[in-house]
Amino acid sequence: MTQRAWPAWARASEILDLLRLSGPIAISRLSWMLMGLTDAIVLGQVKGQEHELAFILNSWLPIGVALGFGMGILLGVQVLTSELVGRGEEHLSGRIFRRGMAWAVGLGILVTALVYVVATPLFNFLFVEINPNENISALMTPQEFADETALITRILALSLLGFMISTVCSYYLEALRRPLIVTITSYLGVGVNLIIDLALVLGWWGMPQMGGEGVAWATVGSRWAITLALIGFVLWLTPALKPAEAAPKDEAKRQIKVGGGTAISNVAEWGGFNLTYTIAAFVSVAANAVYGYSVQVMGFCFMFFLGIGTATSVRVAEHYGRGDMQGVKDASRLGVAATFVLGLFLSLLILIFQDGVALLLVNSEASIDGTMLAVAISSLLFYTALATTFDGLQATASMALRAQGIVWVPSAIHLASFFLFMIPLCYFMGVTLERGAQGMMEAVTITLLVAGGLQWALLEWKTARREVRHAV
Repeated sequence: MTQRAWPAWARASEILDLLRLSGPIAISRLSWMLMGLTDAIVLGQVKGQEHELAFILNSWLPIGVALGFGMGILLGVQVLTSELVGRGEEHLSGRIFRRGMAWAVGLGILVTALVYVVATPLFNFLFVEINPNENISALMTPQEFADETALITRILALSLLGFMISTVCSYYLEALRRPLIVTITSYLGVGVNLIIDLALVLGWWGMPQMGGEGVAWATVGSRWAITLALIGFVLWLTPALKPAEAAPKDEAKRQIKVGGGTAISNVAEWGGFNLTYTIAAFVSVAANAVYGYSVQVMGFCFMFFLGIGTATSVRVAEHYGRGDMQGVKDASRLGVAATFVLGLFLSLLILIFQDGVALLLVNSEASIDGTMLAVAISSLLFYTALATTFDGLQATASMALRAQGIVWVPSAIHLASFFLFMIPLCYFMGVTLERGAQGMMEAVTITLLVAGGLQWALLEWKTARREVRHAV
């Protein structure tokens, strides 16, 4: 009897290559969420400041949309640089970086001004004019909630230009297979963020306790520290400034096209999730905090999946640049398989340690309007564990599709899932049915099951069709 061989995508060499690239990227991306999680933990451990997390969560609505759009538009830097690397032409990649950097600066200035201007009217509209619940908390009125959230948003807006510039640098270094530099720099930023948190949130070293405003200033300071360090590494270690031959006439168009679809997807997903924080605030400030902490755990897990998705995108783009359609299919399937394995592992960890995770996030005595936060958070982590694998699947599959130039259908799936489906479902289950934070987590879980399944099915179908056409 002939022994059945392992599929080509499961060869040890392929798995090792994925791990070698995805590991540093995942650890690097984890730093993004680690900063936010550190902020939440510091606030949750300070008695009397538990409600401040609600300001931070809701302030990220315009910030998250701006970041998602910018990071999507700039993704073309990574994809096109990876194609050049796949063809052995990385010395020509400086023009990709310089084009991306010009876009980053212009876009960063634009979104900073826009977010700064819209913050106050946006949150007045959401929390004062259309909020169906005038009694969101015994601690504050809806107007006070809106005013403080807008103030923190305006502080966070000062980090947007730095985010855009550092994103281009990160994408470029990762495409050149130097992800470890990004990882090290990101964790230096986490350290800066923690130091500022200790000073401005806990009041160490004689500084004032500023609550949510201190968290916002920590984000601004750490982001600009990361940005300046990454610029230095790019100039020192890459051909970023090296003159290159004239670009093909469609290169700039392709760079914006790849990023444009991702921008739409990011706005849909990030904007959708951030709007759910607003819906949770319609229920109560307590529901907003409990739901927000539960989603923060999911976001922390998502950074691991983002590492796999980004590495898969790079590997798929390299094969695609060489015209190797079998390699494209193998790299895509390995990315999906790795997502499922990692998802099962993370889900089990969450379920086993859900009480410990809740106590890590907040003080055991932390409460808002009589709701004990640790107990409430722990009860919702079941849904976090259930949803997290499919959150990773929708990301990995859509990134593998975009690396092949398949942009708009994955974006349409994201838009339909996170805006047209998730937001109304969260409102219906959380507010209309009065199921609060639990109903909202149920709605998010259903949405991610649908989005993940659709993106995976599309990846299998499109990749198989492309392989058949190429063979013919």
